[in-house]
Amino acid sequence: MVEDLLSDDEARTVLKRILAMYPNAKGELHWDNTFHLLCAVMMSAQTTDKMVNRVMPDFIKKFPTPEVLANASIEEIESTIKTIGLYRSKAKHLKATAKILVEKYDSKIPEDKKTLMTFPGVGEKTANVVLAEGYGVPAIAVDTHVSRISKAFHIVNQKAAPHEVEQRLESILPKNEWIKTHHAMILFGRYTMPARAKGDPYSYLN
Repeated sequence: MVEDLLSDDEARTVLKRILAMYPNAKGELHWDNTFHLLCAVMMSAQTTDKMVNRVMPDFIKKFPTPEVLANASIEEIESTIKTIGLYRSKAKHLKATAKILVEKYDSKIPEDKKTLMTFPGVGEKTANVVLAEGYGVPAIAVDTHVSRISKAFHIVNQKAAPHEVEQRLESILPKNEWIKTHHAMILFGRYTMPARAKGDPYSYLN
């Protein structure tokens, strides 16, 4: 059976209602520069922003620059982030990425999506968050909330991959609304219509 999807106009109406509920939505990760933003987003995979935020003050203090992180031992990095999920693999990715930044990019975070995605542990979502948050480049980062909300309202089909969700949302929204709408969708999914929510998704809209 073919799934009935919302038209572009219907989808835009839903997204505008979500944005109206969170007009000042922004990312909740703690960071002080684009290097630490990249690190925080890498660490946030399959764990909560709250968990990452708990380790960020110590992480920033211990590893202020890519050079320091690149030269740190895996053991020191692991001990700093051990309270977050998958900390062992994340420590390896963080160190490897820092080394690449130092050796190839003069310790500067590239403003290019494809380049960012060549770093260990950096996928499309992470690259989009860094571009949007760090540089103000229009992007929609599809996390579990954005994907789930898009499927719940039939903006995309239930089997849509993250990249397909991203393409659909970008096709129906003007570029200047990409960043703020995706943040509003995350907060809506986190605080208003969490994964355990039951019933008609429209009942959660103001």
